[in-house]
Amino acid sequence: MSPVMRLPALALLILVAGCQASDEARWYRGNLHTHSLWSDGDDFPEMVVGWYADAGYDFVALSDHNVLAEGERWIRIDERRRPVLDRYVARFGPDWVETRRRGDTLEVRLRTLAEYRVRFDRPDSFLVLQSEEISDGFDGKPLHVNATGIQEWIAPQGGSSVTDVLQRTIDAVLAQRESTGVAMMPHVNHPNFGWAITPEDLVPLVGERFFEVYNGHPAVQNEGDDDRPGTEPLWDRVNTARFAEGRPLLFGLAVDDAHSYHESRVGLANPGRGWVMVRADALTSEDLIGALEAGAFYASSGVDLEDVRFDAGVLRIRISPKAGVTYRTSFIGSRRVGEDSVAVGIVLDRQTGTEPTYRFVGDELFVRATVVSDSPKPNPYADGETERAWTQPVVATRE
Repeated sequence: MSPVMRLPALALLILVAGCQASDEARWYRGNLHTHSLWSDGDDFPEMVVGWYADAGYDFVALSDHNVLAEGERWIRIDERRRPVLDRYVARFGPDWVETRRRGDTLEVRLRTLAEYRVRFDRPDSFLVLQSEEISDGFDGKPLHVNATGIQEWIAPQGGSSVTDVLQRTIDAVLAQRESTGVAMMPHVNHPNFGWAITPEDLVPLVGERFFEVYNGHPAVQNEGDDDRPGTEPLWDRVNTARFAEGRPLLFGLAVDDAHSYHESRVGLANPGRGWVMVRADALTSEDLIGALEAGAFYASSGVDLEDVRFDAGVLRIRISPKAGVTYRTSFIGSRRVGEDSVAVGIVLDRQTGTEPTYRFVGDELFVRATVVSDSPKPNPYADGETERAWTQPVVATRE
């Protein structure tokens, strides 16, 4: 049963369209969270970027832990890494791969972002974004925030609580954005990883608009457990409380958080599990981040949407169907159940078919949609997973 929350009276009337875009915009597919040998991934950055380019993505952000791909770094090639090096040389050629010997040890220099992105970036075709997973903690809890579009390395900020660590990190990213004039955005990663982040930790955050509703790493506990909410009910609890406090709602991202590129199976953090589809005017960092911040995107683990529209109090979705696949869309939101109480994260309507529509009746705080297919997900992060999509929450009125 969904909890009922007490809601203070609000005298604010607004109209929000969290899925609008210009008529010239098109969909771009991208992953905002993945790793390479610059931190704890198991492949060279060019091989990682090449995987996404070959798989039909339009953009990718390599977000290694507490490091940017710059400066000189060499890694040792042991017996375990020898096949990885052989594949790297086979794809990019011996002239590209820089090696050296130190005694009996073979080492390879990791190419920097500035070096390898010129091999991939193509106007309106493919874009590599610079990112950092700023990895910190509090009281043994792992607290990670991705900074997409970052220009200069940001150190872990520390803090006196979970919320304080997150806020200090968000503030550092936004301060760099302000000082450089370059578009960049923070997003809170995998709240249930290590059961680190509760809804109460996320509600007070200022300047944060995103968190990961789906993460393809096997240790992130997307579904929650008997005592702690999964990421979807957590999302609704946070947004209900943020609505009550007059704060912007959080948008939900789907990401890979990939680390493992050589074997695909449940239990490994593989690529290709979660992504965002962004409706932007052009394939540039500024346009993508602007569209994300406007809510002009949806998150997916396999379901494709042709269109998402919110206009005149009606949320319309058009699903791109696959032959023989059934789609069930749940419109989920929080609804007033009295003068000052709200039912949090309840199913407002459920429809099958490829063109589900929800019309606001006037007592909703916000509405979002989860589209679930009966198509098994290739290489799932958990057994039994089927393909899904998540639209962003939209708000009709606050009374």
